[in-house]
Amino acid sequence: MTIVTRFAPSPTGRLHVGNIRTALHNWMLARKSDGRFLLRIDDTDAERSREDYVDAIRADLAWLGIEPNGEERQSNRLAKYDAAFEGLRNAGRVYPCYETQQELELKRKIRLGRGLPPIYDRGALDLSEQDQAAKEAEGIAPHWRFKLDHDEQIAWQDGVRGPQRFDPAQLSDPVIRRADGSWLYMLPSAVDDLDMGVTDVLRGEDHVSNTAVQIQMFTALIAAQYPAQQTPRFAHEALLVGKEGKLSKRLGSLGCDAFRERGIEPAAIVALLARLGTSLPVEPIADRAALIDSFDLSTFGRAPAKFDEAELERVNTALVHEMEFAEVADRLPEGIDEAGWHAIRPNLSHVCEAAEWWRLVTGPIEQREFSEEDRAYLAEAAKLLEWGDDPWRALTARLKEATGRKGKPLFLPLRQALTGMDHGPDMSELLPLIGEERARSRLESPARG
Repeated sequence: MTIVTRFAPSPTGRLHVGNIRTALHNWMLARKSDGRFLLRIDDTDAERSREDYVDAIRADLAWLGIEPNGEERQSNRLAKYDAAFEGLRNAGRVYPCYETQQELELKRKIRLGRGLPPIYDRGALDLSEQDQAAKEAEGIAPHWRFKLDHDEQIAWQDGVRGPQRFDPAQLSDPVIRRADGSWLYMLPSAVDDLDMGVTDVLRGEDHVSNTAVQIQMFTALIAAQYPAQQTPRFAHEALLVGKEGKLSKRLGSLGCDAFRERGIEPAAIVALLARLGTSLPVEPIADRAALIDSFDLSTFGRAPAKFDEAELERVNTALVHEMEFAEVADRLPEGIDEAGWHAIRPNLSHVCEAAEWWRLVTGPIEQREFSEEDRAYLAEAAKLLEWGDDPWRALTARLKEATGRKGKPLFLPLRQALTGMDHGPDMSELLPLIGEERARSRLESPARG
């Protein structure tokens, strides 16, 4: 059986790190078995859905290298949901309800006061056809609930959480359609999964109770309209938390646009999120094939997965240090060639910092204050500078012999005069890039000043 997974974002905002992790894991699950990964835009909420968010979702997935094998939009499939609704209605699995939100809240409080679970009491099932007609004559349009079968126990083998069991009598019959005819999440999602042949649903553990309800929905839909289909397998991964607790309040600021602005490489995001929450170590792995090969739901833990921005920065830095010139050439300032990239790369945390370090070559550099002794030393260095295959090694060897200096007194004034900094790229690589004329001028400058 071909594995088919899906990522189903609502276009009501930008993707955040939690969404990205879900999309990535579904993509990896499909790719590992040469299956199919689908993007489904859940845009039935017409008021909140925006086309610019749809475009952003596509762009973010493309930037991350998460390529879907197909795309569907729920707004184009409304007739499918109508047909499924009618089929369930004819089978007695959906029913109209007329309570207001205030009435439902009162019922909930009464049940809690009696020590009962705060679930819907199925009061609407006691209404006769005459009662229903009277409600509608008053202008009260019904919302619709899916009727759970209390005799059918709910159980599944979860890919992460193991055996799961729910008593349907302890669950509310879920509202699937609002009074204005618009859809809630439950039914359209189940219809789409069956219609698109989704075999595996991998999502956050906050959907576990939704899965319990949807399993009965799948059973009812298969019986009514999809006899050739099967209920998907389910896996629920632990949610992300921050280093100091909940991450949910900050998720909005942890999206692809924010990562791009900070200079984070997509490969770093993928490398971190691919293994976050698993028993496998987070490593700076740029090879997608290696990450996919190691992807296994059995390695996922039940404990909350900790997202640490400092860890993301460490992974990003390590990957930048491994990047070849061809990978970054179109993102570098004019003038940086392969030798230049090789010289400054070990000092970068982000590729976008290359311009800052390249100024050590092109100038201007910060003019330092030197002691009289160091000014004389640098003047001597300017005289002894000779250009060749390794001008730095040759210069320091001559200066050591001529002045007796060694270690920090030998090297630091030279670096400071040549770059304006106390640290930085390997001078053996950097000095040839600075060039003889510019280097001599920088060594002479302290004496002139």
